[in-house]
Amino acid sequence: MKPDAKHPVAGWHAEHVYFQRLLDLLRKELDVFHGGERPNYELMLDIITYLREYTDRFHHPREDAAFAFIVRRFPDMQLALARLQQEHRVIAQAGDTLRQLLGAALGGEMVPRNQIEMAAATYLVYYGNHIAKEEEDVLARAAKELTREDWEAVRTAVVPMRDPLFDGEAEARFRELRRQIAMQT
Repeated sequence: MKPDAKHPVAGWHAEHVYFQRLLDLLRKELDVFHGGERPNYELMLDIITYLREYTDRFHHPREDAAFAFIVRRFPDMQLALARLQQEHRVIAQAGDTLRQLLGAALGGEMVPRNQIEMAAATYLVYYGNHIAKEEEDVLARAAKELTREDWEAVRTAVVPMRDPLFDGEAEARFRELRRQIAMQT
């Protein structure tokens, strides 16, 4: 499912496209929830779990490493990139909160609807805006200015991790999520 990304920025962008698809699926389930019906909590939890376990453990740390090289060349971007790094932490915290609420609901606990709705909305807004800001302000500069040596340093700064959803065959726990993504496109 993943395209062959010859350049790291192409891979970065491709991951953003995948993450946006997941956020779109989450938004659809939130719309069902908001309409008073029962959403697919399992799917919602799988989305959050994937984003917490892959994105927050691999994608965002790799971005943080790239940001360090960009700041060296463009000190004027330091504040904007520091905000993006802070958003990585906010997104992780919002994801943990939402994952806990969804897990509780799936476990049969009575969780107020407004708590789940607020946590999901916060997560969706932060994550969507975050991706848009990186696409708009960072990717083009990174593609233009970072050298092959910089990208090699970024690659080695983070322990490689196989994408459990989009690389080859999806892991068992994410097969239904992968099927839902395929149906969406």
